[in-house]
Amino acid sequence: MEKDDFLRKRIRELANISYQRDIVTFSDFLDLNEQNMINSLNFRELGVVPEFYGGYKNAERQMVAFHPDALMFPWEYPIDCLKIQPKALKFSEELTHRDYLGAILNLGVDRSVVGDILIQENTAWLFCLRKMTDFFLENLCRVRHTTVLAEKVADPDLLPQPRFEELNGTCSSVRLDTLIGLAFNSSRSSMVAFIEAGQVFVNGKLVSSNGYEPKEGDIISVRGKGRFIYDGISRQTKKGRYSVRLLRYI
Repeated sequence: MEKDDFLRKRIRELANISYQRDIVTFSDFLDLNEQNMINSLNFRELGVVPEFYGGYKNAERQMVAFHPDALMFPWEYPIDCLKIQPKALKFSEELTHRDYLGAILNLGVDRSVVGDILIQENTAWLFCLRKMTDFFLENLCRVRHTTVLAEKVADPDLLPQPRFEELNGTCSSVRLDTLIGLAFNSSRSSMVAFIEAGQVFVNGKLVSSNGYEPKEGDIISVRGKGRFIYDGISRQTKKGRYSVRLLRYI
């Protein structure tokens, strides 16, 4: 609870500074629980607008920016993307998200300075606070037993694009527990525990109702399982069941 209270206090300070100085202020990277907490606060009375972004569209870990309603000058998020590859591919290990995150945290940094880490084949893309870029370029040299090279991605067109696995299934009703079960090949009843434990988020907001009906395009995240996009109903069967399409992040 103390951690939550500290975050609320810090976020309100950022909002007040933005309004009083007529500038844009930024938080560090926030996880889904922290984003949900901020979404529950009312900033309209403070005269500022909150906007979330994590370095690419639909990032899971995001920072919040506060700016006055009538802000007239352009601004950008202080986020950089680093591309990390084995120095010698022939001798490299098969590295996972856990391996990269462990190597980063072992450098003594806080999790809040690091956003998403995307893995595609033998390459990882790390989103981080801009103030940490030089530190990571200099010090992130090894992941497990593999020597790696990190470089800043300067061209936005070279940023990785999320990859998806298309999943199709049928259900009697489009409910949150049903869609989660389809996405992770589990029974609907087994997914109820995740919802009741506060581990399910829709578009970054905590949802605790099993019967919640997601809308087409919603991003559903389950902590410890993964996330997917509900891509809508493709057709209705003769027996009245709905054929739905999901796009699960790889």
